[in-house]
Amino acid sequence: MKNIDIIGVPSTFGQRKLGVNLGPDAIRYAGLQDRLENIGINVHDKGNIDVPAIDLKKFNSEQQGLRNYDEIINVSKTLSQKVDQTIINDRFPLVLGGDHSIAVGSISGICKHYENLGVIWYDAHGDLNIPEESPSGNIHGMPLRILLGEGPSDLVNLNDIQPKLKPENIVLIGMRDLDKGEREYIKAQNIKTYTMADIDKLGIETVSNDTLSYLKSRHVDGLHLSLDVDALDPTETPGTGTRVLGGLSYRESHFALELLHESNMITSMDLVEVNPLIDLHNSTAEQAVSLLGTFFGETLL
Repeated sequence: MKNIDIIGVPSTFGQRKLGVNLGPDAIRYAGLQDRLENIGINVHDKGNIDVPAIDLKKFNSEQQGLRNYDEIINVSKTLSQKVDQTIINDRFPLVLGGDHSIAVGSISGICKHYENLGVIWYDAHGDLNIPEESPSGNIHGMPLRILLGEGPSDLVNLNDIQPKLKPENIVLIGMRDLDKGEREYIKAQNIKTYTMADIDKLGIETVSNDTLSYLKSRHVDGLHLSLDVDALDPTETPGTGTRVLGGLSYRESHFALELLHESNMITSMDLVEVNPLIDLHNSTAEQAVSLLGTFFGETLL
């Protein structure tokens, strides 16, 4: 039985659309805790971390050339401490976003406990921008590059650890929207990447199994799954802010998460970018709960 701490991060500061801060509670409302407890998991919902209040007059204001930079530093520090304590208590951190900039805080807290942390980034986007190359200035498009040691110094140096990840310990799955600088960086660093074209050719089973085999060969001692719901096709998950057609299907994602569960390799997880303000009847949060049920071992029979 896994012992899980649910940590909500109601932060919308990494992008421009209000509503993603309501994601953690929308996922709870869709029945997450009951779903996990019904499969025999010990669940402690730690509630939402404290985040700065949204000031609509200042929201999206630039600080050191980045939108909401001070607020994101605040959120990242608080989340890092919460995740750190969960791991000290020998519990699995399940972090609910919020936008994908929260991964800076979660992985900064997690990496303190591993010498060779691996990451599966299940997303439509690489999130590998740096400020001078970012088309938008949105920090939710930068967390992975920050964790690799490049970008805004306060976030790069969080917990006095940098870099927090190694390029060779990362696998990107579901890529279909990459900026020019991200494409160049992926090639230069030889980051293992599965685009949607690769998934179409190989199938999600092969992609998932090859990902796990690759990370085993890297001798990772912990493995974090960062799942952005925009990895799925927006016809299936409409309640997310950066929609890109041609994504993974709901069924493909279930199968991938079944295989990740069976591997027993995942030691922590983020699920991010559920935005109930632009959703249809909370359907994206409901799908998120179903996916989490599968990931934690729910079966039909």
